[in-house]
Amino acid sequence: MSWFRNVLGSGEPGVQPTGADTIARLCDRVQSSTLLDDRRDAVRALKSLSKKFRVEVGTQALDILINVLQTDRSDCEIMGYALDTIFNIIAAHLEPEEEVEEESPAEQEARMKQEVQLSEQFIDIFLKRSENVSLVLGLLEEYEFKVRWPAIKTMTALSTMRASQVQQLILVSPQGVSKLMDLLSDTREVVRNDGLLLLTQLTKGNANIQKIVAFENAFDRLLEIIAEEGASDGGIVVEDCLLLLLNLLKKNSSNQTFFKEGSFIQRLAPFFDLKTSGGSSPDGSWSAQKVNNVNLMLQVVRTLVSPSNPQQATSVCQKVIHQCGLLKQLCGILMASGVPADILTETINTVSEVIRGSKLNQEFFAAVNAPSNPPRPAIVVLLMSMVNEKQPYVLRCAVLYCFECFLYKNEIGQEQIIATLLPATADVQTVTAGQLLCGGLFSQDSLANWFAAVALAHALKDNTTQKEQLLRVQLATGLGNPPVSLLQQCTNILAQPTAKVQTRVGLLILLCNWLSNCQLAVSHFLTNPSNIPFLTAQVAEHADEHESLVQGLCAFLLGISIIDNDNANSSFTKESLRQLIAKRVGEESFIEKLEGVSKHELYTQAAQKPQLRFSSPDAMLFDYEFTSLYKHLESQIVKAIQESDDIESKKTVEDHDNIVTQYKDIIREQDNQLSETKKKYEDMKTEFSKQESQLSEQSSQIQQLKDQYALLKAQHGVNNTGQDLQNSTDLHDSGSEEISRLQAEVDDLRQQLADKDSAVEKLKNDLTVAEAKAVLNTDGTEEGNGEVSAVQTRLEEQQQEIQELKRTLAEQRDEVTKEKQRADDLSSQLEEKNNIPIPDNSALIAEKAAMSTKISDLESKLSHSESEISQLQSENQRLQSEKQDLESRLSSQGDGAADVSQLNEELQKLKLENERLSSEGQTAKEDVAQIRQEQEDLLVLLTDTDEKKDKYKEKLKELGQPTSDDEDGEEAEDEEEEEEEEDGDED
Repeated sequence: MSWFRNVLGSGEPGVQPTGADTIARLCDRVQSSTLLDDRRDAVRALKSLSKKFRVEVGTQALDILINVLQTDRSDCEIMGYALDTIFNIIAAHLEPEEEVEEESPAEQEARMKQEVQLSEQFIDIFLKRSENVSLVLGLLEEYEFKVRWPAIKTMTALSTMRASQVQQLILVSPQGVSKLMDLLSDTREVVRNDGLLLLTQLTKGNANIQKIVAFENAFDRLLEIIAEEGASDGGIVVEDCLLLLLNLLKKNSSNQTFFKEGSFIQRLAPFFDLKTSGGSSPDGSWSAQKVNNVNLMLQVVRTLVSPSNPQQATSVCQKVIHQCGLLKQLCGILMASGVPADILTETINTVSEVIRGSKLNQEFFAAVNAPSNPPRPAIVVLLMSMVNEKQPYVLRCAVLYCFECFLYKNEIGQEQIIATLLPATADVQTVTAGQLLCGGLFSQDSLANWFAAVALAHALKDNTTQKEQLLRVQLATGLGNPPVSLLQQCTNILAQPTAKVQTRVGLLILLCNWLSNCQLAVSHFLTNPSNIPFLTAQVAEHADEHESLVQGLCAFLLGISIIDNDNANSSFTKESLRQLIAKRVGEESFIEKLEGVSKHELYTQAAQKPQLRFSSPDAMLFDYEFTSLYKHLESQIVKAIQESDDIESKKTVEDHDNIVTQYKDIIREQDNQLSETKKKYEDMKTEFSKQESQLSEQSSQIQQLKDQYALLKAQHGVNNTGQDLQNSTDLHDSGSEEISRLQAEVDDLRQQLADKDSAVEKLKNDLTVAEAKAVLNTDGTEEGNGEVSAVQTRLEEQQQEIQELKRTLAEQRDEVTKEKQRADDLSSQLEEKNNIPIPDNSALIAEKAAMSTKISDLESKLSHSESEISQLQSENQRLQSEKQDLESRLSSQGDGAADVSQLNEELQKLKLENERLSSEGQTAKEDVAQIRQEQEDLLVLLTDTDEKKDKYKEKLKELGQPTSDDEDGEEAEDEEEEEEEEDGDED
C-alpha cells in the first residue's frame, strides 16, 4: 500500500485506504491529470486492481477507460493498459482463487455462475453505446502488439456473451469484417490464433458475416494455414481453422458454391494422404489431435455433399470429389488397417453421402476391393462388420447407412444384391452380400436381425422386379426338410413368441416394403392361410408401449394386403379382409393402432434425417425410408378400411353404374345450364356496360348543358336568352327562304340555257340549208361576196357573244359554288348552335347579311345574263332574216362557185364551233343540276337542324328551364309575321 500512497501523493501515516478509495483516487487522477505519464501510471494501477476488485473497478472506471481509448490513441502503452483492464472487467474468470485453498463443487459452480452474471452486466453496459464496439474494431488496425492483442481478447469476450448483438454491430461498422480478416495475415502466431478464435465465434449462426468472410478470401487463407501447420498432423491451430471452415460452409449454399467454384475441393485431397503423414505413434496409433483434425476435415467434406443441400449442388460436388481423387483416398482410409474406430465410422458416413444418389460414385464404390487374399468387395467387408455383434454400435450404424446410400436410386446395385440370393447365381464357396444378409436376418442377435432386415428392405425399395425375384429364394431349414421360401420363413420367425421386439419390427419393416406396390408378393403372402389370422390376432390384443408398435406395424401390413390385393385368392379378397377387420378388430381400433405408430417418439426421430442417430441399440426400431413409406400409405389404408361394409346398404354393380350414369346426366345438364346462364350473364353484363356508358354520357351532356345555360343566364339574363333563340330561329327561316329563292333562280337560268340551245340548234339548221343552197348556186357577184363576208362577220360576233355568255355562266357557277360553301358553313354553325341550348347569334346574323348581299349580286348577274340572252335571240332573228335575203340573192346569181366553196369552208368551221358550244352548254347544264342537288342537300340539312333544335328545346323543357313556353310563343309569332310578309311580297 505504500506504493499506492506514493502514487497518490497523499494519505495519513498509519491509515490504509480501502480498495474502493484507492480506485476512486486513481480514476480521479486519470481524469484530472494533464501529464500523460501520470495518466498511464494510474491506468496501470487500475489494471493491477481489476481482477481482485473487479466490481469496484467496473462500476467506477469503465466509462473513464473508454474515454482513454478515445483521447489517448497516440500512446500505445496506455491504450494497452486500458484494453487489458476492460477485458478483466467484462471477462468471466473461472480459474480458482489463490486465497481459497479448497472449494466444494457446489461452491465452484455458484462462483462460476456469479462470475458469468457479472460479466453479462458489464458487457450490457459496454454495448449500450454502439460506438464502443466500433472503437475497439478500430484498434484492431493498430499493429502494435500491446494494442492489437488486448483488442482481440476484448472482442472475443464480447462475442462470447452477446454474440448476435456484436454481430449486428460489426455488420453496420464500416470495414468491420475486413479488419477482422486482417488478423489472419498477422505474422505473430498468438495474434493470428486468437483472431481465428474470434472469427469462429462471430461466424456462428450469421450467414451475412459468413458470406463476407468467405469473399474476403478466407478459404484460401485457411487452407494455407492448415498446410503450413502440417495438415492432419498439425496442432490445435489446424483444428481452429477447420472449425472456422465448418462455420463458413455449414447450411450456407452460397459459400458452398463459392468453395466449389474456387477449386478448393481439390486442395482437400492432400489432407487425407495418410502415407506421407507422420502424426502416428510408433505403435501405429493416432494422436488425439490428429483424430480431431481428420474428423473435422471429414465433416467439411460431408457438409459439401449433405442430403439437406440442394440436389444439383450436391451432385456437382460429388462429381468433383470423384474427379480429384478424394473419393479414392476416402475408400483407401476405409480399407486401411490401424484406423481408429471414430475415424473409420466418420469415413464410412462421409463415403456414404459422397456416393448417395450418384451413379458414377456408386459404380466406383462397387468396384472397390479390400486388400485381402482373396480380394473381397468393400461392400461385403462392411456387411460383415454390420452383422457382427462384436463391432461398435456406431460403426454398425454407419455401415447400414453406407449400404442404404449405395442402393439409393441404384437399380443396378439392387439387382446385384438380390442376385446373390437367387439359386442360379449363389456361390457357396465365397461369401456374398446375400449370404451375409440372410445370416444376419436369422441370427440370435436382435440388432443384427434388424440391420439385415432393413438392409434387405432397401434392396427392394421402389423396385417391383426385385420384389418378384426375391420370391424365388428358397431356404433349407434342415436335413430332410423341404425348403421354404424366404417370405414364409420371415412370417414364421415373426410368429414365434420368443422373438424380440426389435427382431419383429425389423421383419415387419421388410415385409411391408416387400408387399407394397407388388400384387404378386401379396398373393404369395395370402397363400399361407395362417398369416392373416396371426396379424388380426396381433392387432386385436392389448399390449404395452413397444408391443403397440408391433401391433401398429401388423395393422399396416394388413392394410397393404388390402390396397394391393388383386382378389386372386377367393378366401382373402379386399372385401373379406375389410369385413374381417371390422368384426375382429373394429375400424376405430384399427385406425388407432395405425396412428399410434406415427405418433411414437422413435418414429418422429427417425423421420428427421436419412442417417441413423439413436443413442442406444434398443432405440433402433425405425429408419428414414420406412417412415416415408408409412407416411405415404397410411392415408390410403385408412381410406380403404373406412369404406362401408354393410351388405344391406350396398348396391349391385349395375345399380351403381346406373346411379353414376344418372348423376353424370344431371351433372351434364347442370353444366349446360350453367354455361347458358354464364353466357346470358355475359350478355347482360355487356348490355349493362353499354347502358351504363350511355347513361354516363347523357349525364355528362345534361350537366354540360346545365353549366352552359347557367353561365349564359348569368351573363345575359333570361330575356336576352329568349331573344337570341328567336333570332336563331329567324335566321334559320330566312336562310331557308333564300335557299328556295336561289333554287328558283337556278331553274330560270336552266330554262334560259335551254332556250339558248334551241336557238343555236335552229341556227345550225339554217346554216345547213344555206350550205345546200350554196352548192346548187354556181354564179356569184361581188355583192353576194360582200354579203357573205358580212354574214361571216356576224357569225364571228355571235361566237364572241357566246364565249362571253359562257364566261358569264362560269362566273355564275363559281358564285353558286361559293354560296354552297356559305350554306355549308351556315349548316355547321346551326348544328353548333343546336348543341348549345342558349347560343350567341351575332355571328350568324352577320353571316345572314353577307349571304343576302351575295344573293342580290347573283340575282343582278342572272338578270344581266337574261338580257344578254334576249339580245342574242334578237340577233339570231336578224341574222336569220339576213340569211334569207342572202339566199334569195344567191338564187339569182348564176356564177360564183369559188366563193361558194370558200363559204362552205367557213360554214363547216361554224358548224364545228356550234358543236363545241353545244357540248359546253351541256356541261353547264350538268353543273347547274349538280348545284341544284347540293342546294336540295342543304335544305335537308337545314331541316335536320330544325329537328335537332326542337329536340334540344324539349330537353330544356324536361330540365325545367324557363325558356320553353315564352320562346315557343315568340317563335310562332315570328313565323306568322314572316308568312304575312312573304304573302305581301308575292302580291
